[in-house]
Amino acid sequence: MRYQTTNKRKLNIEESSEGLILREDSFKVDHIFECGQCFNFRKNDDGSYTAVFLDKIINLLECDGYTLVRNVSLDDFYEIFYDYFDLGTDYESIKNELSKSEILKKASDYGYGIRILNQELFETTISFIISANNQIPRIKKAVRIISERYGNFLGEYMGEKYYSFPRPEVLAKADPLDLREYARVGFRDVRIVETAKAFVDGFLNFEREINLTDKELHNKLKELPGIGPKVADCIMLFAYHRRETFPVDVWIKRVMETLFIGKEVPKKQVDDYAREIFGDLAGYAQQYLFYYGRENAIGKWIYAYERK
Repeated sequence: MRYQTTNKRKLNIEESSEGLILREDSFKVDHIFECGQCFNFRKNDDGSYTAVFLDKIINLLECDGYTLVRNVSLDDFYEIFYDYFDLGTDYESIKNELSKSEILKKASDYGYGIRILNQELFETTISFIISANNQIPRIKKAVRIISERYGNFLGEYMGEKYYSFPRPEVLAKADPLDLREYARVGFRDVRIVETAKAFVDGFLNFEREINLTDKELHNKLKELPGIGPKVADCIMLFAYHRRETFPVDVWIKRVMETLFIGKEVPKKQVDDYAREIFGDLAGYAQQYLFYYGRENAIGKWIYAYERK
């Protein structure tokens, strides 16, 4: 269950003996994978990134003037990864519009290669349930262990073994205590299993929810165990392609308070402010600001001082 476009443009991509050579504006591998939007990837010793999506192992290496895409065919790249990397969206136009704000211009210039990944619904839901009150390295480790224990072995690449993310019917039968012990998911253990059971029962269906309003979809997602406003926003942004959504976690809250609002305010006020000033582009703004803020520790020290 994932977002897919019906018409795909011809990419500047060609086959070579080393892999696929992709030349694309607004595409930088580390910007894409290090902006907090996904957790099922590894950074390799050569600086490349290896990710798993829809049972495919893909490796991407940033080179001088192009991205080398390895371990997938040209057909698979168009069929699966065109939409995964949101290649049907004109990010140059989005950045031009957001750059009317001096702050967003700095942020989008800094993270110029970010693209919002269109991820599979079940994996996104479980991953962001795990993300609640958690840190990215621990989330990535939990996702990896869950895949190793409950997913299917896909093969080895660059000396590492890769597994698919488990299907709902498999994770629905998992023992919550095993999830707690091995994946270290803590209090999220029962929530993960109960959410998997809800997927098996058909509680969420991507095609059916396309016609829901943002508010209707947000409320429906919050009926699942372990899903509050922020996690619901993440699922909407990264799985449902609702790009007007602005997830507010502790980090983006600090960034917004420091760069835009000028004082500490409740999360709901940050969300309202962002939607008002960024409009339909709020999700893109969130990713640029998250990456820019985290990489430069914006708001960290000011916030710590004000909290004393």
